Amino acid sequence: FISTFAIGNLSVFPAILILLLIVFLGIIFDMIGVAVLSCEEAAFHAKASKKITGSRECIKLIKQANKTSSVCNDVIGDICGIVSGSISASLVVLLLDKPIVSILLTAIVSSFTVGGKAIGKIIAIERCEEIVFVVGKILSKIPIISKK
Repeated sequence: FISTFAIGNLSVFPAILILLLIVFLGIIFDMIGVAVLSCEEAAFHAKASKKITGSRECIKLIKQANKTSSVCNDVIGDICGIVSGSISASLVVLLLDKPIVSILLTAIVSSFTVGGKAIGKIIAIERCEEIVFVVGKILSKIPIISKK
């Protein structure tokens, strides 16, 4: 349903842009999930004592690393993978008269997803504090989350 709704009556180029956006979103959330699991809480306690915006949210994320990672990797990341796969399939149907383009599109999307997630995980492990801090800052701007 989502893939049909997402590309609906769009031409091929906008549909590919939406597809790339969804793949990118899956990669980003996979990175967040790995970064939270890799991160140490201590650095954020120092920032929280200095009242740096987002540090309390970072501590909450790290204390609930299993839940955070599960939601980011297994829920959002997997949903993006499924939606991008079905959008790819819908695009292949649109491009049935051009079989080589359909095969190339499927190969590119698959390699971008797998390769992007692999590279993203390496980056997430190496720069876990920076990634978690950016997420913490974003979460601090959301009133419902920052009040808790």
